[in-house]
Amino acid sequence: MNLEFTPEEIAFRDEVRAFFREALPDDLRRKMINREHLEKDDTVRWQRILNARGWAVTHWPVAYGGQPWTPAQRYIFQEEMALAHAPEGSPFNVNMIGPVLCRFGTDEQKRRFLAATANIDIWWCQGFSEPGAGSDLASLKTSAVRDGDHYVLNGQKIWTTQAQHADWMFGLFRTDNSGRKQQGITFLLLDMRTPGITVRPIETIDGGHDANEVFFDDVRVPVANVVGEEGKGWDVAKHLLGSERSGIARIGLSKERLSQLRSLERRLAAEGVLTPAERERLAFKLAEVEVELRALELTQLRVVSADAHGGGAHAAASILKVKGTEMQQRMTELVLELAGPAGLATAGYDWLAAAAPFYFTMRKVSIFGGSNEIQKNIIAKTMLGL
Repeated sequence: MNLEFTPEEIAFRDEVRAFFREALPDDLRRKMINREHLEKDDTVRWQRILNARGWAVTHWPVAYGGQPWTPAQRYIFQEEMALAHAPEGSPFNVNMIGPVLCRFGTDEQKRRFLAATANIDIWWCQGFSEPGAGSDLASLKTSAVRDGDHYVLNGQKIWTTQAQHADWMFGLFRTDNSGRKQQGITFLLLDMRTPGITVRPIETIDGGHDANEVFFDDVRVPVANVVGEEGKGWDVAKHLLGSERSGIARIGLSKERLSQLRSLERRLAAEGVLTPAERERLAFKLAEVEVELRALELTQLRVVSADAHGGGAHAAASILKVKGTEMQQRMTELVLELAGPAGLATAGYDWLAAAAPFYFTMRKVSIFGGSNEIQKNIIAKTMLGL
């Protein structure tokens, strides 16, 4: 198994790197470096820049706007995007509903939604979790009762990220209560302007408003908005979640944060804020993180190599999700440590104000996309046979 990049892949990396250097607006780069909150317009602007280059939805089939890239090229692209401090675009558009529609959508759904989704003319949100169905998603109860050419929806979704911005939602709804709980679930698309939908904000511990509750009171959704087959939405959802978990590792993002941590450590040391003993302890911790990050990267490259040769990597997505999110959280812990008493005594650090909020908001990454506890069960069952 060859884990080194070829000369052609290195040339591709240089092309991607040059594009990000020239095309990424400076104000967006600064926001990403300083961990500032991105507004909706920021994400829309950057995704449209990518889409104009043909790089907004590179992993979609070529017929729907994707690129004929190898798995290694896709990996390089994602890593260089993170190292350039570039936003990722809308994950709900690019990594979730887009691939689902490419595989399961009708011809009419593809014509209606795919191009608009790639260019973010439609902003999507995900309606999966409910108050009693988070990690145990198959226990969802929000109902969709057939009434002629429509379903009538009643119930509630929770932790619906960016629902306050969304034009459309893709979600899972209960259409049948008989049989196993994974059966009778249907994947639906619904216009967020439909009468009976109420979005209520949830302010999270970092003071932000990304999450929401969404209530459905006799909401009518056309039967034509079913993706896949009625009652087979669980199969569609598994496809979506597999794609989501593979991307959650975000190794390039962790590399970028490690680089920034080293830069911050040097600045504090040069100004005498850190004592020699503090520098030694921090150097040990950074070395630990770097070794673990390198091991995670090699695991990702093995997955990339397996994909390139037709090998399956479904359980590996769970491994990458668990370890990748743990690494992201570890990075925020080290930034917060740097921004402790020593950092508070120093003026002029743009990262300082974001250290604590960013630490708190990153607690969620080990929960969404399937909690890490559930992922460990998947690994135990599918890889260890337990």
